[in-house]
Amino acid sequence: MLLQLDDPPTVAAVGVGVHGTTGPRDVFELPDLWQLHVYGYTAELTVGGTTHAIRPGRVSLIPPGARVEYRYRGRSEHLYAHFATRRRGVRHGVPAMQDAGAEARPISALLRQAIAARPGSPARVVASVWTVLWQVAQLAPHDGQPRGHATVSAAVAHIESHLAAPLTVPAVARAVGVSHNHLTRLFRAETGHTVVGYIRRRRLEHARHMLRESTLSIPAIAASVGIPDLQAFNKACRRELGASPRAVRA
Repeated sequence: MLLQLDDPPTVAAVGVGVHGTTGPRDVFELPDLWQLHVYGYTAELTVGGTTHAIRPGRVSLIPPGARVEYRYRGRSEHLYAHFATRRRGVRHGVPAMQDAGAEARPISALLRQAIAARPGSPARVVASVWTVLWQVAQLAPHDGQPRGHATVSAAVAHIESHLAAPLTVPAVARAVGVSHNHLTRLFRAETGHTVVGYIRRRRLEHARHMLRESTLSIPAIAASVGIPDLQAFNKACRRELGASPRAVRA
């Protein structure tokens, strides 16, 4: 499925769908809307002649006009969003059915937030569904490999949350439950950078932003990016940004 994500979707409906109570089979289509489903049951889904196994934690994405057939095994409850997208923009290939794995819980939580916000906060509904769609797109395979190794994603999240704190590769590796060497290999294969290089780059990117866009003092900015020694911060700015902190600010 080719999904356009550059612009926010137009959300027609979000909710909890309950099926299988009046019969074991549903056949239908939504002529103008995409269908996103997050499942909590076991069943089968056929889209365009291809049958997919439904299991708890799996996510399906069905384009407008596709004929779908569900075969249930009793009462079946899923979260859903029906939405439209614009035609322009880059399109991302997303499989009809994916196992969300560890992402199933945060995806479900975002959809439930959208459902709760539906009566009075349409902008929040759109924001939640748009975020879910990006997460689902990131589950999709890329050149035969998972897009965004889970360990690397966890390491990046840890780094981004602790830029102001002392950060070492062994400490990051412990935080994500792998060895120093294994994290180093995974990180370089996934990002093309070393862990140390990534930490340095992100600290100085944040420092550049704060120097240019805020009136926060230079010592405070240095501390906020984990380089409280002003001499070391000055050297890091010159090396990474090509100028002293005062020159970057100017």
